[in-house]
Amino acid sequence: MNKTLENIKLGLAALLGSATALLGALAAPVYLLVGMNLLDYATGLTAAPYRGQQRSSYRGLRGIAKKVCMWLLVAVGASVDWLLLYAAQNLGMTTPLRCLVACCVAMWLICNEILSILENISDIGVELPPFLRPLVQWVRQQADGRGKAEQHEDC
Repeated sequence: MNKTLENIKLGLAALLGSATALLGALAAPVYLLVGMNLLDYATGLTAAPYRGQQRSSYRGLRGIAKKVCMWLLVAVGASVDWLLLYAAQNLGMTTPLRCLVACCVAMWLICNEILSILENISDIGVELPPFLRPLVQWVRQQADGRGKAEQHEDC
């Protein structure tokens, strides 16, 4: 049993080490995004009955697909960064920013995931600290207002 556990630890350390080396400065935002994705998914599953929603494999798969698409957005941002770096190098320019777009995309997604987690926790019935309540209420109003604004744009 100990040998199996050691092999799992070794494999996980090798995988994370390789991913960190590959991602470089983007590693911390990507790891944070994955962590927030997992927390949002778990709190969303927990909050569903409190909202009167049914848990279903279809909704669960949609949620997972959404998280994977978030990772793809970060990859698109990294591609833009690579293209900008490539263009700058071919023009003889040096740039200290290697992953600006990808980091901005990841940070934006992390902020959205944090707001979703707070909303899920609030829906479960956990009292949010007073300074976070207006933030969650604002997000709810923005989500409600988006549908109303889209309806009025047709007029």
